[in-house]
Amino acid sequence: MTDATHRYSTVAAQDPAAAEALAGERRRQRETLTLIASENHVSEAVLEAQSSELANKYAEGYPGERYYAGCKHADTLEQLAIDRAHELWGADHVNVQPHSGTQANQAVYLATLEPGDQILSLELSHGGHLSHGHPANFTGQRYEVEHYHVDAETGYIDYDELDKKAARFDPDMVVSGSSAYPRYIDYERIQAAADAADALHLADVAHTTGLIAAGEHPSPVGVADFVTGSTQKTIRAGRGGIIMSREKWADEIDTAVFPGAQGGPLMHNIAGKAVGFGEALEPAFEEYAANVVRNAEVLADRFQGHGLSLVSGGTDKHLVLVDLRESHPDVTGAEAQDALEQAGIILNKNTVPGETRSPFVASGIRVGTPALTTRGFGPEAIETVADAIIRVLDSPGEEATLEAVFEEVRILYDQFPIYEDQAHPVGDDD
Repeated sequence: MTDATHRYSTVAAQDPAAAEALAGERRRQRETLTLIASENHVSEAVLEAQSSELANKYAEGYPGERYYAGCKHADTLEQLAIDRAHELWGADHVNVQPHSGTQANQAVYLATLEPGDQILSLELSHGGHLSHGHPANFTGQRYEVEHYHVDAETGYIDYDELDKKAARFDPDMVVSGSSAYPRYIDYERIQAAADAADALHLADVAHTTGLIAAGEHPSPVGVADFVTGSTQKTIRAGRGGIIMSREKWADEIDTAVFPGAQGGPLMHNIAGKAVGFGEALEPAFEEYAANVVRNAEVLADRFQGHGLSLVSGGTDKHLVLVDLRESHPDVTGAEAQDALEQAGIILNKNTVPGETRSPFVASGIRVGTPALTTRGFGPEAIETVADAIIRVLDSPGEEATLEAVFEEVRILYDQFPIYEDQAHPVGDDD
């Protein structure tokens, strides 16, 4: 029996098929290197909280004002998550009930906009997010959307263009934030553009919640009207979303989340948020966040040393965006992603500014350091990973190279286990 199947032995006794999939995912995470910028490995404590009996509890409403009885402990945990969020980010008002970062955005839109209102946001292929107005998303179908972009030469947000578009388009809301932009965001500059247009400002910090909490990225809290984020990425808490706002919007936001956009909250995930936020208040978390950024800088330097082209020429935070068109013109992002997965390295294809390929093919890859940093990777190990990625990119269809890189990956995942019981796997059948 592997360590993974042993962990799910109760499930295995009742549902072998489900247990096999669960065990397989635990083993996959242990035996690959995760460089997807939006993924991380939460602690055993957060896992335990998320699998608690709160999975059984309906708790519609908010602490002290629930629709159902029996919410004493649910109230305690949700208030704990709220209080810790206040301490981490300093927001006036906090709502921890959104099921995801996208649903946090949805609630802000619902609280403040009418159908047909106008949103100005960063273009998806320039690093934005689907929920900022893409036509395939509800935002692009419900609201009128226009986009600002990154400068084609520098790879940085073109704030002059943003100012001009805000003046001409006259948006009701300006959205800042990104899913694949490797540089700091000037929230004050965007707030000034929103103010000039008499628009609201939503800052989506889904990727940088943890970096902001640790002081490794500028904070939009106290600058923007609304700040939304995910709680499982760089903050390493229970999976879901969070909304922070000025106090004057508290009632509108809470009503938009429930009953406006959601029913009962996922109380087991909120328990995970509370535990993860508590971990982020410890001094060790600041060191972790600093290491995430340092590792990303090492990754960027190593890539550039091998001749890869990076959007904006580097990074300020947890991710590097590689444009393959110059160094590897015949390798698409999808091909790179697939070849690297065969070698045990997990990252994602990504569009790049000026993209000419379909987003399902793409011309770039997005590479992030939060999960490897959680495992204990430092600069030397990160350089080894960067070198391995280059070898695969240079020979994406060469089986001997993929096999050789996988052997290097095996050494690294044994050296840096995710959880203590994975340090010395027992009875491994691979």
